[in-house]
Formats: sequence, structure tokens, C-alpha cells
Amino acid sequence: MEIILKEDIIGLGFKNDIVNVKSGYGRNYLIPSGKAVIASPSAKKILAENLKQQAHKLAAILAAAEKEAEQLNGVSLEIPAKVSATGVLYGSVNAGIVADELAKKGINIDRKQIVMKDIKTVGEFAATVIFHKEVKVEIPVTVLAENNSAAEKPATEVEAGAETAKETVETVDSEASNVEFVAEEAPVAEAPAAEEAAE
Repeated sequence: MEIILKEDIIGLGFKNDIVNVKSGYGRNYLIPSGKAVIASPSAKKILAENLKQQAHKLAAILAAAEKEAEQLNGVSLEIPAKVSATGVLYGSVNAGIVADELAKKGINIDRKQIVMKDIKTVGEFAATVIFHKEVKVEIPVTVLAENNSAAEKPATEVEAGAETAKETVETVDSEASNVEFVAEEAPVAEAPAAEEAAE
């Protein structure tokens, strides 16, 4: 069925858009909740008249959206996440997390304005922020493994650790040899005393 949206609905359309939806979705949800009206010929005529009168207001709304979008120029996000041994994230990075990361940069965006698939692996992705049906900004999102710090240690540190472990093993081996040597010498030292006792 054809309806006229009375408000923005992400994934479907924007206020005053004429869209086609399944009859059940339109009659049972959108229309009763006041989010849309049936796009009858008279409703379309009224819409056209309203849009003509609101042209100036709509231009101002568009300008405001463009100005708001400017704050995302050059913005990219790096999000650390816990990763399993197979490279899969524990949980996922979603629109809510992206909104939180933007807030840390002083950019407040409603998570409902962010369109993206839930990210479940490390790598480079993109999230789209919708300010207006004509103003959309794509943000690069890089997901990093936060529990990968051990693998990122400089090679010199790893080598130094290996060398220390080697020295420890050599010291233990040397001490063990000394103990064996003393144990072998002990009976020889006691032999004369035993002979004297026999005399």
C-alpha cells in the first residue's frame, strides 16, 4: 500500500515521503501510531500544497543538517574490542558503541541516526550517519584487538626474555651438576672413618 510518512523512519523513508509498504505494516502499525497516513489523491494534494508553503523552512532544515554534518569532516574511529583466538569479537561493535565513541570526541549523535551492520571481527568498516535525506556522512570505523598487546611487543623485548629464560635454565642445570658431584664424593670421605672403627 502507498502511504505518506509523517516522521522520519530510518530504513523506510523521511517525513513527507510517499512510500510503498506491506498492507499489514501500514494498517496495523504505521497509521495507528500516527507515523503515516494513506496516500490518497486528496492527501497527496494537501502534501504538495504544504511542501510549497514550507519550501523556505525545508531549506533551513537542510542547511542546519549540512552544518551539523560538518563536525564529522575528517573524523574516523578506532575501537578496541576483546577478540577470541579465532579472531571473532566477544560481542559486537554496533551503532550504540559508535555513538558512544563519537560522544568521547565531543560529537553527540543519536544512535538511531547511525546505520551500520553489527561488526563481529577486527578490520576496517564504515558507519553512515544520516542527518537529512540529502545529508549523509560515512565514518571509517577500525576495530582493533585490545588483547593483542603481547603480540605487539618489540622483538628486542621478546629476545631479552628468551635470553633470561635460557640463563635461568643453565644456572639450574649447573647447580644440579654440583649436587650430583657432592653426592658422589660423600661416600669416599666417610670410607677412612669406617676402616678405623673396624680396627
